[in-house]
Amino acid sequence: MAIRNFVTSDLKIKTWDDIKQYFEEILQRPLSDINELKKWLKDRSELESVISEDLAWRYVRMTCDTSDQEKVDSYTFFVSEIEPQISPISNKLDEKVLASPYKAQLTGKEYEIMFRSIEKNIQVFREENVPILSEIAQESQKYGGIVGKMMVEIDGEEVTLPKASDKLQSTDRKEREDVYRKINNRRLQDANELNDLFNKLILLRNSIGINAGFSNFRDYMFVAMGRFDYTKEDCFDFHDAVQNEIVPLLNALAEDRKQKLKLSELRPWDLSVDKTGKPALKPFSGGEDLLQKTIQCFDKLDPFLGDCLREMKKMGRFDLESRKGKAPGGYNYPMEETGYPFIFMNATSNFRDMITLLHEGGHAVHSVLTKDLELNSFRGITSETAELASMSMELITMDHWDIFFPDVEDLKRAKRMHLEQIIETLPWVATIDKFQHWIYENPNHTVDQRKTKWDELHSAFSSSVIDWSGLQTFKDNIWQKQLHLYEVPFYYIEYGIAQLGAVAVWKNYKENPDKGLKQYMAALSLGYTKPIKEIYDTAGIRFDFSKKYIQELMQFVKSELENL
Repeated sequence: MAIRNFVTSDLKIKTWDDIKQYFEEILQRPLSDINELKKWLKDRSELESVISEDLAWRYVRMTCDTSDQEKVDSYTFFVSEIEPQISPISNKLDEKVLASPYKAQLTGKEYEIMFRSIEKNIQVFREENVPILSEIAQESQKYGGIVGKMMVEIDGEEVTLPKASDKLQSTDRKEREDVYRKINNRRLQDANELNDLFNKLILLRNSIGINAGFSNFRDYMFVAMGRFDYTKEDCFDFHDAVQNEIVPLLNALAEDRKQKLKLSELRPWDLSVDKTGKPALKPFSGGEDLLQKTIQCFDKLDPFLGDCLREMKKMGRFDLESRKGKAPGGYNYPMEETGYPFIFMNATSNFRDMITLLHEGGHAVHSVLTKDLELNSFRGITSETAELASMSMELITMDHWDIFFPDVEDLKRAKRMHLEQIIETLPWVATIDKFQHWIYENPNHTVDQRKTKWDELHSAFSSSVIDWSGLQTFKDNIWQKQLHLYEVPFYYIEYGIAQLGAVAVWKNYKENPDKGLKQYMAALSLGYTKPIKEIYDTAGIRFDFSKKYIQELMQFVKSELENL
């Protein structure tokens, strides 16, 4: 536990009154010179870090067991009763610090970025949005509850959808099809409820954007998320570049898969099985084995990286295995006060789970490398750099995947699968991102219009080799499995930007491992004390998602695939 200098060490947040006094004290405190301003910033940072970690634990406990009403209520209470009280007074604190004549004496990029973010917060804040934001937080959490209850029967046993999905790697095509249909039929049972929930969220979000003086929620979010380094037009360029440069590669991979599997038609249940007909890769057995092998893998890069995960294990900061009642997906939740984050995921036993922990482990290392930065604003990592940390870790660990795959042929298969998944990831990112732009540009659309638009985008960015005949209803609703649409709108293009950056980090690492790793860790250590482009420069790469750059990086990925 970090030493507290402002908040009492025994603080328990049960009601707003428990923390109200701290906010009022710093709001009323005079700022008579630069030293008082510096102390004020540190005290505010400490208070916000304590509150942030309290909320983090409420969220973690709820997602680990969505069936426990007490845990759900604890989180709901915070977002409905405490957060709405914090927002207005935080806005006053922002105004107070910007009004201080002494802030001009705080020089350096880190302060420039901090004040830029504070100005952004004031720009988007509206008192009338406070209860709406609270309602959105409560509504969006319903997604995890709905999806967390989804189960199907496989071999006489009721299992979660992630566990059932393992069967999509079966070499028995009939079994794959049966499981695919079971999973998607189960999703369809809640399709209307998920559509209704999404409709409500869209209208609530749109009202926030309008209230704040923006044309729509998308334009509001670009400011609210602090996207100072790129525009919506850059996103449109990314969509076009992916469609022109990556989708042809996707089609080539699908055609290769179809031929190797000796199929007359490539169906959606044929996409996860090994295309040479071998059984599914089994990189680990159980959550503990997955964690231990990941620690060993990190140790091979640098013992510091393994130590990050070891310390987290000691602190009980992992919940890795899939089970009934657990929310879907995976995340690394930063703990602002103690510095060591929590990793949550739904592992079963497949290759994708291994990648997920390497990915979340990259986020965790990022959290640890920035935990001692002086102010929480300096640790407020942008998603474009956060995902660079995680996606790069997936790739720079590849030389040590023999820990998971002692068999040389299995190791080659694993590397090939991952590189192919990069090619598959970028079009999906473009699809989801472009879908979101359309949704919030057209907030009053009907469910049928949304379905039509989704099908249009899905067709544009997915492989034309895949045969969807007789599966239109499944295809219409695939987007509902994307948690981000419900819980963190517009957080998705970052995966595409960072995937390109990660390939560039890996290319540097392949050319000079010591230098490449040092540059990667130096970039992560900056937190948000430099603009995104300078952080990417520190990593030895470009912040660029143009057609030419995508072409260059994909050529490198293709050459690495050919070498396998």
